[in-house]
Amino acid sequence: MAERMTKEKIDREDGYLYYLGKDGFAWRTPMKSNKRGRKAKVGSEKVKREDGFLYFIDKSGFVARSKMNRKGRR
Repeated sequence: MAERMTKEKIDREDGYLYYLGKDGFAWRTPMKSNKRGRKAKVGSEKVKREDGFLYFIDKSGFVARSKMNRKGRR
């Protein structure tokens, strides 16, 4: 089960891939089908990452995290 990390909602547009960057902010980058798009920062809330968690933008548009399942490995 994923837990929300931010209160800021990110509005998604078609043709972009959304992810949480190394700097802790949400970013979007154009997919191959989107020729005119540009990479841009879309979130203003910074997220502090912790080891052992996978961070992503959920269906609702919030940054969320889920515990990684590594099948017994660290």
